[in-house]
Amino acid sequence: MKLKLHSFDLVLKHTFTISRESRNTQPTLIVELVDGDFHGFGETSSNTYYQITMKNLIDEITEHKALIQSLSNVTPAIFWEKLQPFFKDNMFALCALDMAFNDLYARKKGKKLYESWGLNPKTNPMTDYTIGIDTVEKMVAKMKELPWPIYKIKLGTKNDIEIVTELRKHTEAVFRIDANCGWTADEAIKNAIKLKELGVEFLEQPLKADDIEGAKKLYKNSVLPIIADESCIVESDVEKCVGLFHGVNVKLTKCGGLTPGKRMLEKAKELGLKTMVGCMTESSIGISAIAHLLPLLDYVDMDGSLLLKEDIATGINIKNGVISYANENGIGANLL
Repeated sequence: MKLKLHSFDLVLKHTFTISRESRNTQPTLIVELVDGDFHGFGETSSNTYYQITMKNLIDEITEHKALIQSLSNVTPAIFWEKLQPFFKDNMFALCALDMAFNDLYARKKGKKLYESWGLNPKTNPMTDYTIGIDTVEKMVAKMKELPWPIYKIKLGTKNDIEIVTELRKHTEAVFRIDANCGWTADEAIKNAIKLKELGVEFLEQPLKADDIEGAKKLYKNSVLPIIADESCIVESDVEKCVGLFHGVNVKLTKCGGLTPGKRMLEKAKELGLKTMVGCMTESSIGISAIAHLLPLLDYVDMDGSLLLKEDIATGINIKNGVISYANENGIGANLL
């Protein structure tokens, strides 16, 4: 098995703003694993919030190249277990490796990834489309540019209710709100009342991840469901969310890939939590991988490739929120 790395700067259609940053490009790293005639692809993004740079991604993966290449004949679970001790401080790198190996493994088996897991994608949820923080005029223009059945709206400003009130005038779509840790518990409780009237389905991570007392208060008093994001990073976090959140949003880059991500979703369902997977502005490689988890999900946010000016890969197709799998095996994605 041979390891290849490909780095890209993904150019976004529009400046993307959340409560803590704005950006016009997204650096991304594609891991390619080659075994004979078979190729597997995985993806991970750089991320300033988690101090993940393209340099440390490439350096750490390259440092362990010999080990990675020696694991061609194991299962994805063993592959992940063998690598995790070396990448425990860089789950973003482990994610790309795990995704590529899952892809390669399923292709060698002659199956789509969800088939290799024994999953049946009968009634998959639709994906939302994200509207980043901007002037109301530009947020409305983005909605009109791409009419969609579900919008995820980034908030965390002084005028959040006014923004959603104005956006509601222009669409009957379902709204989901992601405040990216931008509110206090009292603000969230108060905002939820009005937002529910405005057709909001749930609130994603309104409080800072370390605000446990605030999370308890919000969980008991919110009229809307609360979904954990920054509060649910790795497998051990899922159980901690019981009594603080109504559901969890698993990010593959944060937890270390498809292998632990799938376990987190299964654990969440056992505990009675709603399940969701989110993305990090990846190309169709990372987004296609998420699609194979859809049978385990109540909600999904996999619009990353739709936010790009130009994709670097082929893969799944998304039309009006509905996800269609590619014909190819594995995750069904390839670099262009």
